[in-house]
Amino acid sequence: MVAFIITSFSIIALIGIDQWIKLWAIANLQNAPARSFLPIGNLDWMHLRYLENRGAAFSMMSGSRLFLIVFPLIMISVCLYLLYRMGKTRRWLYFSLPLIAAGGIGNLIDRIFRGGAVVDYLDVQLFHFAVFNFADICVTVGVAVLLIGILFFEKEEPEAKKCPNAKRIPFAHTLSDAETLPDAEELPDAEPMEETHGDA
Repeated sequence: MVAFIITSFSIIALIGIDQWIKLWAIANLQNAPARSFLPIGNLDWMHLRYLENRGAAFSMMSGSRLFLIVFPLIMISVCLYLLYRMGKTRRWLYFSLPLIAAGGIGNLIDRIFRGGAVVDYLDVQLFHFAVFNFADICVTVGVAVLLIGILFFEKEEPEAKKCPNAKRIPFAHTLSDAETLPDAEELPDAEPMEETHGDA
């Protein structure tokens, strides 16, 4: 229950941050020239530039509004279901799936309530790349953590867990514990083997 509350709060907080930044971008970057963002010395590596993206993450599949609404809904539902079913045994899912779900919901809000357009504002200057936003970063980091978890932390279930009819056998650590264990089922007596005599 505690994990569910923390996960829900984290998703809501990430969505809130995403929407707050987008509202700030609409108020301060729309109809304004691009500005430098977080320069490192003389390295001007990132700009803030307002852009309305009608595609998926990083401007892919532009114009397919119905698909870009239905598909994220399916993926968000899958993420939440996997988190519910597998989160207890795979703790790293609590780092990856909330990021994916929050990023998907953040951009989905734009597509539904902003006429199908997602507000983007981060423009990398080091190389040619699509303008993106905080929600895109959440999805990308979440997918990266998911792949790392699958490749390096996913382990095969013990053989006993794979057998639906497997039973736990009591084990005595001391002689006194052995006296309290239930009696084992008696095995049927073995049938005597017929003796065969070879010819002399």
